[in-house]
Amino acid sequence: MHALETYDYAVIRVVPRVERGEFVNAGILLSRQRPAFLEARIHLDAARVLALDPAADIETIQRHLQAFPAICSGAPGSGPIGQLPLRARFHWLTATRSSIIQTSPIHSGQCTEPAIAIERLLAQMVLPPTA
Repeated sequence: MHALETYDYAVIRVVPRVERGEFVNAGILLSRQRPAFLEARIHLDAARVLALDPAADIETIQRHLQAFPAICSGAPGSGPIGQLPLRARFHWLTATRSSIIQTSPIHSGQCTEPAIAIERLLAQMVLPPTA
């Protein structure tokens, strides 16, 4: 049995009209130091974003959201940020910014399997509630 390890996570948010401060949760970013883990899961509910701003450019928003998993994995095209150590990538991605894509404050938890934890967080914080 694996021991519990601490992880940090943030909710990825779409803020279609920054001046209004309204947002839609669109993903989870999770980092664990031991063993090293950094992943993002994205699920954009376009209808909810359009309810906040009917003029929102969903295609551009989706493209920008896909940068999160690309940077996490260090994929080709992720630029210099994708080549940083994992923890530095997490902190860069969660830095406070005033743009259409933002993250929540960083929260902590404990788990034995980060892949299971990120899916659970995605279901709780991002996916539409089930009946």
